[in-house]
Amino acid sequence: QVQLVESGGGLVQGGGSLRLSCSGSIAGITLLGWYRQVPGNQRELVARINNSGNTIYEESVKGRFTISRDNAKNTIYLDMTSLKPEDTAVYYCWGGVYGKEYWGKGTLVTVSS
Repeated sequence: QVQLVESGGGLVQGGGSLRLSCSGSIAGITLLGWYRQVPGNQRELVARINNSGNTIYEESVKGRFTISRDNAKNTIYLDMTSLKPEDTAVYYCWGGVYGKEYWGKGTLVTVSS
């Protein structure tokens, strides 16, 4: 069983930056990503990265967010810059391999205006 644990959330002013980290046994996981959810809304994909380092981003975060993975450190990161109040959400770490999915418990990011 793979456990994913997020860290790095918090309160930041609009325009600021934040780095989220997700630790776990990720080396064998093909796809890793970050999702976010605002209460009352569906969880949405923010960014995803595969074993080859190929990435995809949700349109509104392109150019502002960067996803990366360090298999040696069993960690994936989400570097967020130029944060906006609409980025406020609970951010979840996600992993997918061989039809199985793994989720972290989430970390809250609050961006003040």
